[in-house]
Amino acid sequence: MLYGRTAQQAELGKLLDAARAGRSGVVVLRGEAGIGKTALLDWAAGTASGMRVLRVQGVEAESELPFAGLVQLLWPIQRHIGALPAPQAGALRAVLGQGPAEAADRFSTGLATLTLLAELAESGPLLCLVDDAHWLDQASADALLFAARRLAAEGVAMVFAARDEDGFAAAGAAELRLPRLDGRVAADLLAGWAFAPDLRDRIIAESAGNPLALVEFAAGQGAHPGDRPEAERLPVADRVLAAFGARLAALPEPVRLVTLLAATGGRSTPAVLLRAAKRLETGPEDLERAERAGLLRVGADAVTFRHPLIATAAYQGASFADRIAVHRALAEETDVPDCRANHLLALTTAPDDQVAAELADAAGRARRRTAYASAARLYERAAALTPAEHVRAERLAEAAAAALLAGRTEQAADLALRAEPLFTGHHGGRDDLARVRSAVEFERGEPGRAAEILIERARHAEPDAAAEMLRTAAGHAWFSGRPDPIRAAAARLRELGRADASVQGMAHLLDGDPGRGLPLLAEHVESARKTPRDGGDRLRAIYGSVILGDDESTLTLAAAEIEEYRTKGLIARLPPVLQAQAQAQTRVGLHRDAIASVAEAAAIARDTGLRRRAEELDVVLAWIAAIEGDEERCRGLAHAATDSSRVAADCALSLLDLSLGRPEQALRRLASAWRGPGRHVSVLMASAADHIEAAVRLGRPQEAEAPLRRFRAWAEGGGIPWALAVAARCAALLGEGEEAYLRALELHRQGGRPFERARTELLYGEWLRRARRRSAARAPLRSALATFERLGAAPWIERTRTELRAAGDDTHASRPAAAVLTDRLTSQELQVIRLAAEGHSSREIGARLFLSRRTVEYHLYKAYPKLGVTSRRELAALDLAGR
Repeated sequence: MLYGRTAQQAELGKLLDAARAGRSGVVVLRGEAGIGKTALLDWAAGTASGMRVLRVQGVEAESELPFAGLVQLLWPIQRHIGALPAPQAGALRAVLGQGPAEAADRFSTGLATLTLLAELAESGPLLCLVDDAHWLDQASADALLFAARRLAAEGVAMVFAARDEDGFAAAGAAELRLPRLDGRVAADLLAGWAFAPDLRDRIIAESAGNPLALVEFAAGQGAHPGDRPEAERLPVADRVLAAFGARLAALPEPVRLVTLLAATGGRSTPAVLLRAAKRLETGPEDLERAERAGLLRVGADAVTFRHPLIATAAYQGASFADRIAVHRALAEETDVPDCRANHLLALTTAPDDQVAAELADAAGRARRRTAYASAARLYERAAALTPAEHVRAERLAEAAAAALLAGRTEQAADLALRAEPLFTGHHGGRDDLARVRSAVEFERGEPGRAAEILIERARHAEPDAAAEMLRTAAGHAWFSGRPDPIRAAAARLRELGRADASVQGMAHLLDGDPGRGLPLLAEHVESARKTPRDGGDRLRAIYGSVILGDDESTLTLAAAEIEEYRTKGLIARLPPVLQAQAQAQTRVGLHRDAIASVAEAAAIARDTGLRRRAEELDVVLAWIAAIEGDEERCRGLAHAATDSSRVAADCALSLLDLSLGRPEQALRRLASAWRGPGRHVSVLMASAADHIEAAVRLGRPQEAEAPLRRFRAWAEGGGIPWALAVAARCAALLGEGEEAYLRALELHRQGGRPFERARTELLYGEWLRRARRRSAARAPLRSALATFERLGAAPWIERTRTELRAAGDDTHASRPAAAVLTDRLTSQELQVIRLAAEGHSSREIGARLFLSRRTVEYHLYKAYPKLGVTSRRELAALDLAGR
């Protein structure tokens, strides 16, 4: 029976009922040690009728073992792994040690865990209970939380139990906090104990409403740490810990020793514990005595403690010599290499080549299984025990690389700093160290420094490694707006006989020569579209197409890259490519698609800890808000811009100001941006049209001349039709008249950015009306209105309608049906519907979007009524292009 937990039981009951109805949910039980979290999990398991129950428990002794927690989950259900997509099945088999570890993304295991839970739920609702989650190893915690955040309509309920103070972070999950019991409930709990009233009252007061303390202090009949005055200053959980320590201290030494052995061995099998016990001259009779004392339970597969605090008390209360002896015995007798490494790590304090080598081997296994945080720790400890300085340097560098892959940027920086002075000469390990240090600086928002590190190291590296570093350095330097590192990278690549068109192109652009720079970028982009390249080269081609303003190439290259990442489960690599895709989708008028891309990228960035990326994604949405004239949303999104996206945010705000009739503010903002370090970026170049129009509206055309010269040179250098069209439009604004407008419209017909085409049509229509050619003005104005309405560009719609009325046309276009349809859908529904309309199965869609089959079908059935259809067959007949 549970005391004082009615509210929490009701909430957990709702969670279970929802899972039975096919809706997934996650909750975290929070509270101090002994507050009753495990009892609530037991209650949930006991009331989960009709549900399959899986249970995982974090163990303090295994908190550093890679995937120790996840193995618990997988072991009884491993026969289901074969039903998963091959990369996911491979990731989980690697966790179990049943196959090669080929995964490169630490989140691929979480994705596989999600898919596995969803597969299990196909045959009925599932309850997954995770006790003592604060002691889960990091790799298991990452995998389980990744799965938990992406559950939706599978019929899976997940409950984590964690202590308040121990830092188990589960952002986004609902929490249930367990309060202490009040005096009345505490008295009810002790009702079966025959105590004198004063002793009962004392136990209740000492326990402070903690259920475990009540039971333990009652069992001791008042002989507990509260008898000592200093105990009154201790937190109640520490008093219970001290009470357990006192009980252990009263036991014979062999029983204490075997209890310490069980506490140190984690989930070691009884056979392993008994072999280790023999080395310590204890045996099964002592283990039995510990069980009779109510400290632990001996099962067929493991020895478990009645409460985790008993294990903590056993370890903390032991002498240093006993701890070392126990770790040594377990290291000799364990059958698991990673467990042996963990024990060796605990018992070795002086440099030892053999132990260091074993720890490095364990680190390598952890890294191959994507347990990068564990790998970093093991490499670091291996380095500390390594006598030879050059080997110690290599292992610290390995630790730094693993920490970076684990998302622990500052730890990586510290390890790299420690490794650097240990390398001598031109050791090859310096290359990897330079890459780590550069990546750290880039993540810190110092792209210029990141570039310098790689350029300096490239002077001493082998040609192939040097070329790769120099290309990466050029990309970093571009974001810093500093031309010197890019010039240096371009020159060094030529010296190596590896001249690179994209690097040289960027150098010319930063020198203010788009006529030479953009054709080189276009050459690289075209080559990448035609010929398969390595991942780094494709990414550079995507960024090159963004610089060019070649939206079609951006979409083509990004789609191919995203497809590969989805197929391989390389989740953490998706956000920057999805961001580039979203930017291009915005430019080509696919606003809903862009919002969907941003939503997916933001969810992944949140799950993978890419905070800066999440902030940059907001700027893409700020552009859409600017086009739509949503001032509050645009300003809110732009406010979150990082240094690297500040110029893009300012350009979005300038467009908003221009659309809302504030040309002075738009002009001032853009003029300021041109004087800053980001003046080379393509988004600012493309905003030259806003700069020019603002100056013309203010009657200051002289302030538009320099922007027009820059933009015209950029448009002619790239040769992209939409850019050439906008350049002609701007020339028309500055006096070249109708011929320039007609030239602009002809170029727009070659395709490109519809918002810019509509603006050209609007300006031409206004020009015709002012020239008293009202009849001729109507056609371009109507075309502009249709586009603005499709894009939801409210200020531009109103401005165009005003012009149409002045031109004698009171009619107005209606938004296309596709835009109306797609506006009814959420971002996730839109992605699912589009893929379903292309003929993909629910399972295929789930694999692409990292969702379960049931969640895909949930989104489909939510979307069908919004679209007025009842089946997949009817989707193909809809125009879902939208805006």
